[in-house]
Amino acid sequence: MFSMFWIRHSRPIRRRFLLILVMTLALVLLTAGAPAGNAQDQSSEGQKQEAPPEAGGPQTDVGPYAIPKKKEEPPPPPPPAKPKKVEGMPDYSIKVDVPLVNVDVLVTTKDGQFIPGLKKDNFRVIEDGIQQSVANFDISQAPITAVLLVEFASTNYYFMVDALNASYSFANSLKKNDWVAVISYDMKPHILADFTQNKQEVYGALNQLRMPGFAETNLFDALYDTLDRVDQIEGRKYIILVTTGVDTFSKLNLDQITKKIKSTHDVTIFPISVGFAVRNYCETHRCGYTHGMGIPVTQMDYLQGDNEMNTFARLTGGRAYFPRFQQEMPEIFRDITGDIRNQYNLAYHPTNPKLDGTYRKLKVEVIAPDGGPLKVKDQKGKDVKYQVVAREGYTAKHTVE
Repeated sequence: MFSMFWIRHSRPIRRRFLLILVMTLALVLLTAGAPAGNAQDQSSEGQKQEAPPEAGGPQTDVGPYAIPKKKEEPPPPPPPAKPKKVEGMPDYSIKVDVPLVNVDVLVTTKDGQFIPGLKKDNFRVIEDGIQQSVANFDISQAPITAVLLVEFASTNYYFMVDALNASYSFANSLKKNDWVAVISYDMKPHILADFTQNKQEVYGALNQLRMPGFAETNLFDALYDTLDRVDQIEGRKYIILVTTGVDTFSKLNLDQITKKIKSTHDVTIFPISVGFAVRNYCETHRCGYTHGMGIPVTQMDYLQGDNEMNTFARLTGGRAYFPRFQQEMPEIFRDITGDIRNQYNLAYHPTNPKLDGTYRKLKVEVIAPDGGPLKVKDQKGKDVKYQVVAREGYTAKHTVE
């Protein structure tokens, strides 16, 4: 019975069984395939992630990326702090002074005629035995700045007349743009006219010299005071010293006034001796010498004064004149003004730049282009002797460290 039932119902059961088995297998396969697919997708997504731009390199590589770490740049340094300004304190700056020495050179014939046409290479400047290099060179034709320093004391009538004649001759030689001051001295200096370009004021100052007050002629004191005043004026200055050369009562001695002359810059002294005719007369006639008011002055005193005037002129690059007659005065002052207006101006930076206040000796030579002595010829082709007039030295500035 059982066999009949199985036979009758076995075919539909097998169909169901096969259908259930197929569905079960399909479900199992479907269930087992889902996690594998998800893992593969996740792995693909992990492998195909886009590289960040910081990594650099090709963008299709597969694998992990090592992103380099940026180096931290140090911050810029802060700007320097400005010093705080203190109220009441002025601003200072560093200034370096390079010494420059100016030397005025006069080249004339023995007769006093100016020799023109010289060039920079025709001059050799020697300081303390060392040759210097000339930096600046020109020929001056400029107005002058001068002091007329006149001895006017109660000494001798002829001395006073000569002094006045010399002073008026100098005033006549002045030009429109010249600056001149007039100072007279006996026991002390008297300023008759301050610096002026008005020639009438110069004449008016000289017209005041009528009655002398004292017999003393304190030359050193008056010259020292004048040098002290003109030292404050910029540029080249000249002192026209009209004097007998005799000093009777000065507080200063010769060494002190000589030191003052050496230390005063840009000053040239032209001494003019007065009373030379009276001196010669007394020398031949053996008359007694009295400087005035009982002050005894001998021939030796005058000779010593002549020597001092030559020294003052030589130290400053000037020339001393000893006229014998009044008619020589106009020619003398024409020479002086010609020397002043026509001279060679040299400037150099000394090889010794120390500002130690020492006195430096100078020597100026005129040379040919080949370095030999310069030969000057006149219109007839003959050799002409000439002289070079320049100051013998200068005192360097003194800076206290």
